[in-house]
Amino acid sequence: MEPDPPVPTLPPVDYDQVQHQTYARGRALPAEAIQRYMTTFGDYLPARRPLVGVDLGSGTGRFTPALAEAFGGPIHGVEPADGMRRTAEAGARHPQVTYLAGRAEAIPLPGAAADFVLMFLSWHHVSDKPAAAREIARVLKPGGRLILRGTFRDRIPDHWWRGYFPRTWDIERAMFESEAETCARFEAAGFRTVASVQMEVPFEGDIADLVARLKFRAVSVFEHLTEAEIAEGFACIDADLAAGTIAEKATSGDFIVFEAAS
Repeated sequence: MEPDPPVPTLPPVDYDQVQHQTYARGRALPAEAIQRYMTTFGDYLPARRPLVGVDLGSGTGRFTPALAEAFGGPIHGVEPADGMRRTAEAGARHPQVTYLAGRAEAIPLPGAAADFVLMFLSWHHVSDKPAAAREIARVLKPGGRLILRGTFRDRIPDHWWRGYFPRTWDIERAMFESEAETCARFEAAGFRTVASVQMEVPFEGDIADLVARLKFRAVSVFEHLTEAEIAEGFACIDADLAAGTIAEKATSGDFIVFEAAS
C-alpha cells in the first residue's frame, strides 16, 4: 500500500490583521444554540457550582459569558490576538469573566487553577501542540476536564456553503489533525480520553442572514483561498439565494472530553 502523501503546512491566520473586525458578527450564534452547547458540555462536567473555567482561545468572547452563566465562574478568557481580546472586552463583558493575554503554550494562571478548560475551534491554531497539552494539564486541577470542540481530518463537516468553495475540503484536511492524533497528543501529556461526541448542529437562522454573515469571511479557511475563488463562490451563492435553491442541511459538531490525572 502506498503511503499517504505528506500534508502541506498552512501559514497561521493573523487575527489581528482583519478577523478581529468581523469575527463577532460573522460567527454569531443564536442564544438557543449557545445554550445547547452549555447543556451538552455540562453533561461532562461536575454537577457542583461554581466551577472555575478557562476559555482557551476565547477570541471575541463568543462563549465566555455563557460559560460564566452556566457554570458560575470565575471564567478566564485567554486569547493571544490583541484585537480579538479588545473586541471581547468591549462587547462580551460579564462580572465573572476576565480576559487575559496568553496562548495555549503559556496560560497566565497558576497551576491547578481550573476545574475545566474549553477549547472551541482553536486547537488547530496552536503551534506547539505537545507543549500546549502539558500546559493545559498544569492549569487543570487533578481530575479536571478539557472539552476540545474541534474539526478532525477524518470527519470534515459538510457545511451548506462547502460546495461553493470546493478547495476548502483539501485546505481543511491540511488544517486539522485526525481524532486519533489529537487523542494521542493529550494522552502523552497524562490525560485520559473520556468521550468522543458527535453532536448534531442544526441549520439555524434565515438563509439570507447566513449568507450575509458568511461574507464577513470569519471562517479561517477563507484565509487560504484566493480572491478569485472567493468571488466565484459568492457569486454562485448569490445566484442560488435569488433562485431559492440553496440546500439547508444540518452538520455535525465534534468534541472530545479529556480528564487530567488525579
